[in-house]
Order: sequence, then C-alpha cells, then structure tokens
Amino acid sequence: MKLSSSPRHLFPALVATLLLLAAGPATATLYKWTDANGRVVYSDQPPSGNIKSEIMQGPPPPANPTAVKDLTRQETDFKKRQLDAAESAKKSDTLRADQVKRNEACTRALAQARMLAATEVPIMRRNDKGEDVFMDDATRRRERTEVDIWVKGNCTAG
Repeated sequence: MKLSSSPRHLFPALVATLLLLAAGPATATLYKWTDANGRVVYSDQPPSGNIKSEIMQGPPPPANPTAVKDLTRQETDFKKRQLDAAESAKKSDTLRADQVKRNEACTRALAQARMLAATEVPIMRRNDKGEDVFMDDATRRRERTEVDIWVKGNCTAG
C-alpha cells in the first residue's frame, strides 16, 4: 500500500485533528482571578484559598436524568388541575341552579304570604271530600306563620 504525502491529501485529516483538539478545551470550565502579585491568572482549576474568581466559560449543563419522570409528573399535575377545574365548574353550575330554584321558591312563598295576609280576600281550598271550603282566620294565621318561618330560614331577603 502506498501512502500519499501530498498536502492535498493531508489537509482534510489535519482539519479534522485540529477541530477535535479545539473541541476539548471548549467544553472545559475556565477560571479567571488576580493573584497576590496583581497578575491575571487563567486556569481550568479554581484558585485555592479564599480568592475571588470568575468563571469564564462553563460546560454545557448535564442531561437531566429525571426529565421523563418530571415531564410525566407535570402532565399528571396538569390533568389533575383540568379535572379539578371541571369539577369546580360543575359544582358552581349546580350551586347556581340550586340558587335559581331557591329564588323561585322564595318568590312563590312571599306571594303566598302576601295572599294569606290579605284577610279581605277569601281563600278557598278543597277538603278531603273534594268540596270547596273557605279558609277560616285561624287556619290562615297558622299557614301564614308556617310560610313566614320557611321564608326566614330559606330566603335571604324576606
């Protein structure tokens, strides 16, 4: 086998070698500090003692070995927040619907209380036999008291 010694054939090998040599120090941490004599010192080792140094170039951060676990935890937390938000919205909707029902019941109860208070207006009810009978004053007062108690316990403005 014949080796070629022409510069044209050696150039790619020389460039590759230089690139490899330059890449090694590029990833090393470089420290800069001023020594006791006032000279600026650059080194790949930190200064000994209590000398303030400056990091000039650091290596790239190491790969995160727990990245998959962290990402899974973040996704789980996100899904939990979504479920909590949906549950909260459902609960809020239920509370709102219950409040609407309560307001309607209060409106009906207040109207009934006004009707029971208007003694000049006769009120007829059906008895057990299906006959129409007028409500007497004692029954009217008793029902009015029951409605007032219900309104006081269930309605905010009554």
